[in-house]
Amino acid sequence: MAIVGAAAIPCGRLQANPQLSTQVLEHEVLAGCVLDAVSQAGVTKEAIDAMVFCHPRTYTQQLYFGTFMANYMRLSTNGVVMEVVGNGMTGGLAFDQAAQMIETGRADVALALGVNFETAIGSAEHMNRSMRATGDVSFHTPFGFTPISWYAMDAMRYMHEYGSTRAEIASVAVKNRRHAALNPLAQYREEITLEDVLAQRPIVEPFGLYEVPPRSDGAACIVLACEDVARSLRRPYARVRGRGFHHEGAHQISEVPSDMIGFNAAVKAGGAAYAAAGLRPQDIDFAELYAPCTIVEVLVSEALSLAPRGRGAACAAAGETELGGRLPICTSGGLISRGHPPFITPLYSFVEAFAQLTHRAGSRQVSQATLGMTACELGNYNAALVHILEAVS
Repeated sequence: MAIVGAAAIPCGRLQANPQLSTQVLEHEVLAGCVLDAVSQAGVTKEAIDAMVFCHPRTYTQQLYFGTFMANYMRLSTNGVVMEVVGNGMTGGLAFDQAAQMIETGRADVALALGVNFETAIGSAEHMNRSMRATGDVSFHTPFGFTPISWYAMDAMRYMHEYGSTRAEIASVAVKNRRHAALNPLAQYREEITLEDVLAQRPIVEPFGLYEVPPRSDGAACIVLACEDVARSLRRPYARVRGRGFHHEGAHQISEVPSDMIGFNAAVKAGGAAYAAAGLRPQDIDFAELYAPCTIVEVLVSEALSLAPRGRGAACAAAGETELGGRLPICTSGGLISRGHPPFITPLYSFVEAFAQLTHRAGSRQVSQATLGMTACELGNYNAALVHILEAVS
């Protein structure tokens, strides 16, 4: 199957304070993305057989959002209209389910889509819900153990084991902001220096403000089609060449001793994706990785064999993962700079991968991009979903 169209709104702050009389409506924003993506793909409304929605955040007033959207857009389907949820992996699961509808022959054209509004919600409520979702409510949550805390522990362990410096890890933020400056969908587009990153107020040691993700609103729609339909459209598309998934059977962070910075799930999911695609890591031209903090991009790049173990931070500092380097990573600007509307963040990775593989990325275009990789996660990469995409002109 293939991606034949993709559209998204710029990440940022769109949600109005719930107390205000005038609101920005999620369904209207998402409908605009659907129109843009379907128009770009060149398919008709009647051709759409399935819609797989990212379950909206709990702050969304409209429940059973998927069927409400089907009504709003007057889209009847013979395949499925459904919502999926899986924390930060939600967008990846929506894409995966839409792809499976096509693989099983139940759809020729399917949409993976979603909207994520959360920026007008109070910080205390937002953090309380986040901790209840990303930790054990009777073990992690009472002690305020947040996801950024996990990643901070990763960074300290990485520096201890490999002698990497905080400056090397922080260079990822500089690189990603440089990429985001070229991306009209990015939330933060002003370039920053390494000195800027290191001078920011601390969030969780060793991270400062520019090394962690912002809160973001966003909306995106991906149009998938079977190969026959994709070819009939007579325009460039991105074929899904390989896919891999692994869940370690742990809820976010396991109490069982393990290699906390090995990202074993990404190792296994990446290995499965390479095998399915018949490719090696060195064949990949670029990667869009779900990496909420600088260290996560380093560790997942190593787990996917895009950088040697223990050398991911050094590779970033040396410019190997920036545009024009050996293997550009997060050409969109990544979660730190492009933005992080969590339930649909993986859809933004597919938007960027599609732009790169159809050579529509403008000034951030990876030269002769043919093979791209996306990855998303649950927890501290206790689960990973990896896709390899191939350009077809």
